[in-house]
Amino acid sequence: MLTGLRALDSSRPSDQHNLVDWAKPYLSDRRKLPRLLDPRLEGRYPSKGAVLAAQLTLRCLSGDPKSRPSMEEVLAVLKEVENMKSRPKEGGDASPRPGPRRNNRGSSGLGPGQPSPRIRFF
Repeated sequence: MLTGLRALDSSRPSDQHNLVDWAKPYLSDRRKLPRLLDPRLEGRYPSKGAVLAAQLTLRCLSGDPKSRPSMEEVLAVLKEVENMKSRPKEGGDASPRPGPRRNNRGSSGLGPGQPSPRIRFF
């Protein structure tokens, strides 16, 4: 949801085939988080919302099932993130994410006439 990438993708570099394994270090470090986010967002998302979504993701990935949030908690956090105002970041784009990105929709990743994506959960 945050990256715009598939969970498993063998066309990515070998250390990035499994999205969860590759993304965990980025999710737990707010300075690295922008490198993980879908570049098609072009930095147009609330930073606090991205951090909340990353923290939620880490909780969902917990090895201990009792530490994982209930679906009610997940829904509450996602609604909170969705209701945040988006503030453009200074300078536009966030830091680029490592590795090549595969897409068949042109260099911007969007088809003709399509608006830039927003973090949207429903």
